[in-house]
Amino acid sequence: MSAPSPKAPLLARQWQHGGWLSTLLRPLAALTARVVARKRAAYRDGRKPAYRAPVPVVVIGNIYVGGTGKTPMVIATVEALRARGYTPGVVSRGYGVKLGPQARVGQGTLEAAQFGDEPALIARATGAPVAIHPRRALAAQALLRAHPRVDVIVSDDGLQHLALARDVEIVVQDRRGVGNGRLLPAGPLREPASRLREVDAVVTNIGTAAGDAAPPQPAGPRQVAMWLEPAEARRIEDGAMRPLASFAGQPGVAAAAGIGNPERFFTTLRAQGITLAATLPLPDHHDYARSPFLALAAAAILVTSKDAIKCAALHDARLWEVPVRARFSDPHLFDWLARRLRQT
Repeated sequence: MSAPSPKAPLLARQWQHGGWLSTLLRPLAALTARVVARKRAAYRDGRKPAYRAPVPVVVIGNIYVGGTGKTPMVIATVEALRARGYTPGVVSRGYGVKLGPQARVGQGTLEAAQFGDEPALIARATGAPVAIHPRRALAAQALLRAHPRVDVIVSDDGLQHLALARDVEIVVQDRRGVGNGRLLPAGPLREPASRLREVDAVVTNIGTAAGDAAPPQPAGPRQVAMWLEPAEARRIEDGAMRPLASFAGQPGVAAAAGIGNPERFFTTLRAQGITLAATLPLPDHHDYARSPFLALAAAAILVTSKDAIKCAALHDARLWEVPVRARFSDPHLFDWLARRLRQT
């Protein structure tokens, strides 16, 4: 479990290790626990119906609020299922997108403003059809109407969206684990830590250290370590490619990230030997309506793929996208998943 930086906000430190503020918020966490329990009970006993799609559904989510690495996991899952003969489609909330009662469906190069940054990135990276709506059952129905050949649905997030029935649940966590183990707002958890015993697999994002040991394999969910390998950098302005290692030793290199855990991206770059003259952590899903880089004195600015999707309109030749690819300690992870899907 990694410790937050001493410069991290007070609440982030409390969420990881506890403290006076977390203790003060425990009554509100108890209220969260009651709401979560009642919601799960309502779906379990049928008082609230869940939509059962005519094809298997794989939900990839988390219980720790914020970014843990779900998007690279979704991309890897879609690619692995296609390689095993499936025709996958993706449903997502479409964070920040204004939608009416109808879901929105697209494929290929999609506008982040119309679909959200993560769905647009998934569509670009995989070529799979994507449907978005806060009510993921509506997204699943629209996806299957528009793409009837889809034979498995991968849900980007949505572990807590019980209105969409699922056949496989995969939780992605990172080195923070379950933090102080408390529910929001006293802790970082959307659901009790005991939820991890109920899912089918727990994938732990260990960053970039491929040599780290995989998590132990206790009885219960399949335990897998994941790490993210950065690829060649791509200049957003014109698509020019450049080895990431070529930025090592170059002065005036900065990095920016509008993701759930920006520090993880900065750590990835430093692990490649890159000295960062400046770092710019931005809010998750930052919209880039205005450039945050105008006052940044840098010869090159490295950004995540999630940010790059929205940065093309800035026309800043200093911006370089750093794609990452998920790697796994378990070489049979997706063979196991394909078997589970065949059983359903």
